[in-house]
Amino acid sequence: MRAGAEPMVVERSAEALREVDLGGGRRLRVLLLDAHDVVHWGFKMLLGAEPWVERFIAAHAPDEAVELARRHAPHVALVDVTATAGSFGELYARLKQASPATRVLLMSAGERISSRTARAAGVSGFVSKRRGAREIASAARMVGLGMTLFEPESKATRSLLTDREREVLELVAAGATNREIAGRLFLSPHTVKDHTSALYRKLGARNRAEAILRAQRQGLLDEL
Repeated sequence: MRAGAEPMVVERSAEALREVDLGGGRRLRVLLLDAHDVVHWGFKMLLGAEPWVERFIAAHAPDEAVELARRHAPHVALVDVTATAGSFGELYARLKQASPATRVLLMSAGERISSRTARAAGVSGFVSKRRGAREIASAARMVGLGMTLFEPESKATRSLLTDREREVLELVAAGATNREIAGRLFLSPHTVKDHTSALYRKLGARNRAEAILRAQRQGLLDEL
């Protein structure tokens, strides 16, 4: 684990514990969905040398990942959020239809996804790409063995927004215009615009729809 990184939250089933106790002899098929060749190359080099990997399969796009899942029935799919073409919940459903036994581990280099949001989508875990490659590979193995694994909830994430910004976010998510938000909160339209600009900046979003999506993924709307 990299210096300063908090340990991930792992939930172990009885079956998974037995696998670990037996020395982890089970070999797994791993599917990677990531748009970048350099990531494919890195994981191929890393996982190819691991005795627990039976087969490594890589896809650049969702349709390709679904077809490979149907063909090879991987034990675990390691999926980059940005490669899901929108909704990771929709991709999860397609992967499970193609290969019902496949468990999904999401990963992301940027935005954080709350455990509540990821669980609601049906996936078995989320890990940040900022962790080391071997740690991500270990996370994939644990999920493939039946464990559920998530990044710890961050106090920084929970306190990302001010109370007023959270009020504005709730109304934005409800579909209110800036003028309507101003009327509801007794603010000037200019002040509301300042708050929405701050929301976009903190969430790394370019518009309302993207701000709502990122807030949902980070669990910020769940807390409101």
